[in-house]
Amino acid sequence: MPPRTELPGAEVSRVYYHEVVAPLLARHRPGLEVAAARLGSGSDVLGFDDAQSRDHDWGLRLTLLVEDGLAAEIDALLEQELPAQWEGLPTRFTTTWEPVVRQRVEVASAADFVASRTGLDPEILIAPEPFPVREWLALSGQAVLEVTAGPVFHDGPGVLGRLRARLAWYPRDVWLYALAADWHRLGQEFPDVGRAGLRGDEDGSAVIAARHVRTMLHLAHLLHRRWPPYAKWLARSAAALPGGGALRSALHEVLRARHWRARQAALADAAELLAAVQRTSGLPAPDPATEAFFDRPHLGIREIAEPLSALIEDPVVRELPAGVGTAEQISDNVTVLVDAAARRRLVGG
Repeated sequence: MPPRTELPGAEVSRVYYHEVVAPLLARHRPGLEVAAARLGSGSDVLGFDDAQSRDHDWGLRLTLLVEDGLAAEIDALLEQELPAQWEGLPTRFTTTWEPVVRQRVEVASAADFVASRTGLDPEILIAPEPFPVREWLALSGQAVLEVTAGPVFHDGPGVLGRLRARLAWYPRDVWLYALAADWHRLGQEFPDVGRAGLRGDEDGSAVIAARHVRTMLHLAHLLHRRWPPYAKWLARSAAALPGGGALRSALHEVLRARHWRARQAALADAAELLAAVQRTSGLPAPDPATEAFFDRPHLGIREIAEPLSALIEDPVVRELPAGVGTAEQISDNVTVLVDAAARRRLVGG
């Protein structure tokens, strides 16, 4: 067996909690109800960490959630009582967002922690009413994954579990709106892959096709009701979806193609795979999903977005501008996507 510190990061956090943090709390605060998990930032939260992941912001990290205004007290207790190291790893170290040597068990209430990651107001999170539509539109998949993807080691109060359940997936009508937006985006420029190539602009054709690949990876997550991670892990995550291997092969052909006809054909194959998933899920999608673009030797997307939009019942969602979508569909600018207020401005919130 390898040393326990060579296990995946989330497993290291699990053992650290059970062998160090939980016993410490039992000694100093017996009976304290806590939730413990590996949430927040870091490739280990998604299960994608490797040896290189350890060169920054990696280590004995843990999310510890306590209620009743006890977060500051428990944080101070851990700072004072944690040993200097465990299994050869320091319990106190700097991070890129806080270059101060301190213990890295993040302590907060469940609602405050979720708010810090998603940008949702804590009052909205704990209220019994559904989230407003604009709040759903302002979420990014990565922000939600930082709450819902990581393993939970213990959930004494149960608040974390309830909040994760609330963020499990979009309401149906918001989901339909987001699906339609991705298909709409594909349809707008799908023929341009061939048009640019026919004019001898293979570079331009490839750039447009690469944009479509990113949209298709996002769409694949939506179709399987899985929150998409940020760009570094988007393709890897999509490959793990049901049928993701076939989609990945088709998209590899798009990116490897050196001629627009091969590029266009591979994109069409990928579109057919996605449309088939949509039909399997009980939603309308034409078969085939692509068609000739007028009398030109290019392909376009058939009518897919409109039938999805027609299924939307919520009047608030029906009034949203067609084809615009969620914040992460509007912009892929990292500075915007990591800023909840900026995301909210994108969707008019």
